[in-house]
Amino acid sequence: MKKILVVEDNEDNAFLFHSLLSLRNNEIIEATTGLEGVELAISKMPDLILMDIQLPDVNGLEATRQIREALGDKIPILAVTSYAMTGDREECIAAGCNSYIEKPINPETFLQKVEEFL
Repeated sequence: MKKILVVEDNEDNAFLFHSLLSLRNNEIIEATTGLEGVELAISKMPDLILMDIQLPDVNGLEATRQIREALGDKIPILAVTSYAMTGDREECIAAGCNSYIEKPINPETFLQKVEEFL
């Protein structure tokens, strides 16, 4: 069983991610703010982090930077965002994300991408 931290403030998206990830018997930890995500990443040491970019306190890019500063590259971080403009993927990677998943997600490709990093 893998431990996945989902940092997502939208309840519908969080429910969808939780439902999909639970199909593969993963343990899901949820955070609704960037700072909560940083705290849980450090305290729970998940196998993977799914990071929304638009969050209510610090954005996902800043939260990712803080996690990388505290833990280095130990944990893969996937940005899951509706940002799909030119340069957004590069900005996510520059902040420390390993990859990028666009919202709205395709459940099949979402799970494939998650499995790729587990």
